[in-house]
Amino acid sequence: MNLAAVNRAVVNRSVVGRPVVDRVAVVACGAIARHVADVAGRRGWPVDVVPVPPLLHNRPERIAAAVEREVSRLRPRYARVAVGYADCGTYGALDDLCARLGVRRLPGTDCYSVFAGAARMRAVLEAEPGTYVVTDYLVASFHRSVVVELGLDRYPELRDDYFGHYRRVVWLAQHPTANLRAAAQRAAGVLGLPLEEVVVGDLLLERAVGELVHA
Repeated sequence: MNLAAVNRAVVNRSVVGRPVVDRVAVVACGAIARHVADVAGRRGWPVDVVPVPPLLHNRPERIAAAVEREVSRLRPRYARVAVGYADCGTYGALDDLCARLGVRRLPGTDCYSVFAGAARMRAVLEAEPGTYVVTDYLVASFHRSVVVELGLDRYPELRDDYFGHYRRVVWLAQHPTANLRAAAQRAAGVLGLPLEEVVVGDLLLERAVGELVHA
């Protein structure tokens, strides 16, 4: 899945010129935008999801500025705007932004804890600190998001430099399918690591989005 596919898939009314005063805009990381739209649609919540490019995770220092641009653009037209990000490596920059603009974000340090819960993620990493964690999005986009971004397609010898200290891949599966399972196996194979599947679903994400929508 790439950003263009996410943009086609999510509910995004931000291009419509007239005010949408009865809905909530969620400015979300492109890596979870599809999931946010899915849970909102399933529950019938009045949410429009506006994705921000997921590859910003490779430059987290740029996330807060990108989110602020979207929040500022949408606020005049929506009843409320929320942020579909955890901290995601911004080291508090998103919290500062949310406090300054009076908006809320998803809880936690990263999307892994949003899907699995903080306690479960601690257990996963304590059991094996050398764990490389992937989600449905990262499994589906692994070649573009990891292989190409890290240059492994051009310099495969860099694999051990990047991943030599990892011991396993853990896939936090929101909606495991045969295709995603095969993609997860391929991703683990690229890294030369064993794969473990942990089914987390999207219930915790649904609860977190519900808190944003009904705050």
